[in-house]
Amino acid sequence: MSTPATATTNEPAQAKLSTLDRFLPVWIIAAMIIGLLLGRLVPGLAVALDSVKVADVSLPIALGLLVMMYPVLAKVRYNETGRVLADKKLMITSLLINWLAAPAFMFALAWIFLPDLPEYRTGLIIVGLARCIAMVLIWNDLACGDREAAAVLVAINSVFQVLAFGLLGWFYLQWLPNLLGLPTTSGEFSFWAITLSVLVFLGIPLLAGFLTRTIGEKTKGRTWYEDRFLPKIGPFALYGLLFTIVLLFALQGDEITSNPLNVARIALPLLIYFIVVFAVGMIVGRGLKLGYEKTTTLAFTAAGNNFELAIAVAIGTYGVASGQALAGVVGPLIEVPILVALVYVALWSRRRFFPEYAWHPTHAKRQEPQT
Repeated sequence: MSTPATATTNEPAQAKLSTLDRFLPVWIIAAMIIGLLLGRLVPGLAVALDSVKVADVSLPIALGLLVMMYPVLAKVRYNETGRVLADKKLMITSLLINWLAAPAFMFALAWIFLPDLPEYRTGLIIVGLARCIAMVLIWNDLACGDREAAAVLVAINSVFQVLAFGLLGWFYLQWLPNLLGLPTTSGEFSFWAITLSVLVFLGIPLLAGFLTRTIGEKTKGRTWYEDRFLPKIGPFALYGLLFTIVLLFALQGDEITSNPLNVARIALPLLIYFIVVFAVGMIVGRGLKLGYEKTTTLAFTAAGNNFELAIAVAIGTYGVASGQALAGVVGPLIEVPILVALVYVALWSRRRFFPEYAWHPTHAKRQEPQT
């Protein structure tokens, strides 16, 4: 979301998060409550939202989604790819976990926990396909991971999603269930609908973010761009997310209040997913001797998900009032507190499973957060 403020080496890691980011779960819950109240107090809201559309998504929600994605993609250092791309071990491992293991694991969890709820199940699978490009930069920084490696992996995930998301959606929502003899998702599914949603809600802000950084650095320099410009636009990612959540919950109010147990059923596989995939990333990175910083980056980029894109795709493909969209909205509510906790797990593991860290003077400058 928003760009964390620069912190001194002796400053607690929590201080790197702005107030908006630090209390993100609180804001999300508040947005949900406001949305539920609007849904009950404002008659005809659904009709009004559906009156003007962009890519089959109501204009207000489409604007919220685009505002949500742009600041995140403007943060990526697109030109710093050489060093990280040269690390074949990190690159191959990241691609395998991000694009093979993690989506397959979410597919399995969705069918295990939601076999009787096809809309929510489809929404979870879409979340699993949306690889993290957003808050992973914050979690990685708090856990003292490799910043440049994280930026490059984020850029690769961004481009890869534009090119392959639709194909993967078809594979996990149509082809694989047919192969396994499982019922497929609803007839509303369309490879081209998902591809169009990705092109609009990821492609447009990705291009805008790339052009913004390129022009900004050329005209004003990187220091101005990252220290002055990014902090100004960063909070708009959260504003866009909260605005979208308010509207979604206004439309989903009846479903949520009537079936709160279903929301809990969505949350449980998400909880398992984040913890297990993070653990796998840490174990594999340590086994490959990537070192603490790259191992941490590998784990967070694998465990985190781009819930902004998942929400956009679910809305664009299935509609704002769909169960798929609700499953996407539950994502950040679970992901944020879990990944904050995993920051502390990573820092705890640094001194216990990466003993070489203790005798490198440069590493001693980066402190663990105070509890």
